[in-house]
Amino acid sequence: MLTGALRNRVDTLWTEFWTGGIANPLTVIEQITFLMFSRLLDMTETKNERKAGLSGKGFKPLFGPDEQELRWSQYRNLGAAEMLPLVRDKVFPHFKKVSGDGAAFGEYMKDAQLMIQKPSLLVSAVEMIDDLPLGDADTKGDLYEYLLSKLTTAGINGQFRTPRHIIRLMVELLDPKPDMTVGDPACGTAGFLVSVAEYLQQKYTSSEGVWVDEETGQKTYSGDLLEPYRDHISNGMFHGFDFDSTMLRIAAMNLLLHGVDSPDVHYQDTLANSFPENYPGHASDSLDIILANPPFKGSLDFEDVHPSLLSDVKTRKTELLFIVLILKMLKLGGQSATVVPDGVLFGSSKAHQALRKLLIEENQLEGVISLPSGVFKPYAGVSTAILLFTKGGNTENVFFYDVEADGFTLDDKRTKTDADDLPDVLRRWNERDPAKDTDKSSKAFFVSADEIKANKYDLSLSRYKETTYEEEAYESPNVILKQMHDLQNDIAKDMSELGEMMA
Repeated sequence: MLTGALRNRVDTLWTEFWTGGIANPLTVIEQITFLMFSRLLDMTETKNERKAGLSGKGFKPLFGPDEQELRWSQYRNLGAAEMLPLVRDKVFPHFKKVSGDGAAFGEYMKDAQLMIQKPSLLVSAVEMIDDLPLGDADTKGDLYEYLLSKLTTAGINGQFRTPRHIIRLMVELLDPKPDMTVGDPACGTAGFLVSVAEYLQQKYTSSEGVWVDEETGQKTYSGDLLEPYRDHISNGMFHGFDFDSTMLRIAAMNLLLHGVDSPDVHYQDTLANSFPENYPGHASDSLDIILANPPFKGSLDFEDVHPSLLSDVKTRKTELLFIVLILKMLKLGGQSATVVPDGVLFGSSKAHQALRKLLIEENQLEGVISLPSGVFKPYAGVSTAILLFTKGGNTENVFFYDVEADGFTLDDKRTKTDADDLPDVLRRWNERDPAKDTDKSSKAFFVSADEIKANKYDLSLSRYKETTYEEEAYESPNVILKQMHDLQNDIAKDMSELGEMMA
């Protein structure tokens, strides 16, 4: 989470751009992002150099021997007159070739241009970005989203950031393997895809491959057990789509910095009629795992929606269409963890019921994780749930979990607290057993598909959770009267003794 001091730094940096003559919010965000990326490249290179020194293994450098002057650590201390032409004419052109010819990253960086023309503004921006804690993955994501929140369009169409700890939970629930393909049809800044990369890096590191900083105690995971899968992870594992080019720039940068050299990240409205049926990552049976928090608000004209989606559920609501899309993108047996608004769980329209029927009768709806309404604050206060489902088969029982706390307060401040159900969610999910998890008054329990069908496929947790009330024991009137009488006698006795002492 961002502290007030960090927000102030970003606000100051934003003001610097405005006073420096760059008033378009989108341009400000892109320029700050480019400079942040330049610093992150240098940080990645430094980390790789350190890991290579420890392991004795080589690595593919991001900067050649004659390109060291392009590293953030080298040019950040230059004077204004020297820094501007170097960054404009050498650093920015270097971006497009960092990830290799033909890589998706180059597609979104090939037109990167330094729009800062005032040397003093560039120096000021570099100094401020140099102070930002970009080494912290969570903070880095918050910084991106805080910048994006300054756009006048931020929050429109139901777009808001998924908290990193919720993303991590969803990744852990599905437990992706390094030989799988993973996608997100509304990837935004690629938070889900990056979290999968981080999860694999940590899980597939041997005890010998963990490096611990002696000063901070922070661990670095080498991912040494991933060596047989490196090419697949870099070039074929990750697939993301979005219709916001700024998001895609950040997504491509984010994935590159997590060891994914050539992610399949493309500009595309995945619900649109113009989306080609045979495009990689969209055709049926193409992905093993899909993690998503698609836009909640909005509706499309029927003629603008891909006909293959309407054939299953005739609706214009994007939150329903995305579930149908995800089912089409998954391989048979592929799994998804998707955030949905509560309305998807209990909506009474024909389309809502048809979608839930599709999930239960033609696929395996495995879990409904109910989240408290404050999880997405301060961006939104909507109540949501995580749907866990597998493409194909049919549903026999559905696992429900009632999350009441996620480790943070549920107000706009989202202050860290000790109350956190998320570790228990993962534990109960991994140990789930329909024969044992039958107590509907507990946080976790199963509901049979037959019972759900009898309730018009309603998936709201409140429909099935049982509330227990403890009966309070009350004393009889006679006992209470005796207690009052005894109390009066005690008071009278005390007053008498007090009177004798005073006499």
